[in-house]
Order: sequence, then C-alpha cells, then structure tokens
Amino acid sequence: MNGSCACHQPADPMAPVPHQVVAVRHQTDDVVTLDLTPVGAALSALSPGQFVMAWAPGVGEIPISVSGRGEGGAIELTVRSVGQVSAAITGCGEGDVVGLRGPYGTAWPVATAGGRHTVVVAGGLGLAPLRMAIDQLVDALGAGGAGAPSRLTVVIGARDPSQLTFLADVERWQSSGAHVHTTVDRPDDTWTASVGNTTMALEQSGEAHGLALVCGPERMMTSAARTLVGLGTPPDRVHLSLERNMHCGIAHCGRCQLGPLLLCRDGAVVGWNQVAHLLEVYGR
Repeated sequence: MNGSCACHQPADPMAPVPHQVVAVRHQTDDVVTLDLTPVGAALSALSPGQFVMAWAPGVGEIPISVSGRGEGGAIELTVRSVGQVSAAITGCGEGDVVGLRGPYGTAWPVATAGGRHTVVVAGGLGLAPLRMAIDQLVDALGAGGAGAPSRLTVVIGARDPSQLTFLADVERWQSSGAHVHTTVDRPDDTWTASVGNTTMALEQSGEAHGLALVCGPERMMTSAARTLVGLGTPPDRVHLSLERNMHCGIAHCGRCQLGPLLLCRDGAVVGWNQVAHLLEVYGR
C-alpha cells in the first residue's frame, strides 16, 4: 500500500468503498483485469491470497481475489464473466465506479518459504489469486538470504493455449530464476510445450517440496494436493485456496461454511491437513 494513502474502513462493515476503474486489460475472450483506485480513502493493506467483495451498482456483489497491486496502490482484480455480477464488472470501462469491501480472509504463507523448494500450482484462472505470492517469491529468490526459497517452481495449467493468462508475468518469472512449467489439456497447431494437466506435471517431476501453494478448480486442487503429499510434501505445507458461497465476508451469515470452517474468515487459503477429510468425496 502506498504509504501516503489514507486507509478507511466504513462504520458499516457491509458498506462498499467506491473505486474507479483506471485501466482495463483483456486476458482472454472472457477474462478481464481491472485496475481500481479509491475514490477518497483506501481499503486497509492487503496480503497475497486475500479477497475483496466487489459490488456492481444495481446488480450485486461477488467475492474476487486480488490479483495484484498497480501504480499508486491500485487494486487489480482479474474476473471471468460467468454471471450477471461478473459480467457487469468485466464490462466496466475506464472511469466507471464499483464498490469494494475488505480485504478479507487468510493469506498465502509466503514468509515460510525460506530455504525450501517451493512449488506454486495454478489451474486456469487460479493463477490470479497466486500472482502476488509468485511476485514476492521471485523477489525473494532474487534477493537471496534466509527468506528466499531454495528453488521456485511454478506449474501453470490451462484448458487450451487461448486460456493462458498473465503471459508477460510468466516470462518475467522465468527470466528471474523461477522454473516455470506450462501445460495445456488441449493443444492447438501452434503449441509446442507440455500437454496434460498440472497433476501429471507434478507426477512427472517426482519431487517432494517444502512448501506448496495451489489454486484452481477444486477437483484439480484436490488431485494436486494428494499427489504432492504422495511425493513426500508434508500435508501442513500444502496450501489451497477454497471458495464457497461467500456473501457477507465477515463470518456472520454462514453461507461459506465448510465443516467447522467459515471460509471468508478461516480461508480462503487453508492447509490440506485442515480440509483433506472434508474434500475426500472427490477421491471416491
């Protein structure tokens, strides 16, 4: 957060803070990244992996993980158009205003990567909630010292090449010392890299890791987590970002409950050791 920017939490925790769209970048045909700056005071400082509740005036509100910080402390949200609210948000242009509440939830444990071979596994749009964490890990890798991972591997999967996002970032991470493995399920005639899903890539590497951050479709995360643990990664070192029907963001309504967890408060980032027994149905 820009040190000169005042922070603000409204008296009503459900009241959105107006933010103006200052830039729009199209990632794919239906995925857009918006840069948003506060109209007045800013939200509190946020950490990689946290989310905000984004409100499209007159339409509704949805949870969106923050994908980055732009110039002047702008909040970057990367959104796929899949429903009325997300369509309204992705349809915004420069100058339009949306409301944001937050930040909410837990963060990726980037600070625990020191000295560990760290792997980041992203499926589809799951790269967006991981983007800030990867940036921090790459920066730590370049700086060296006790806080740096011993190695950094980033595994990115997509349905097909047209669904790959943040291509410039991927090139930057690779050139900055991270090993980036990109794979697609359905290649086209131009694709020359790996074919398959992220779990297959992990199995082919055959490596245990000291820390794993995983985000994507839930079945993909469950499969990747089981594979990582099977290869020797400790279950409490495998972290996933889980979503449920988040509505309030402040652990009052209970709509995002998963077993004993309220994911708007206890997640979205959780340890595999916390949720493996809750997600085991996908293994049947």
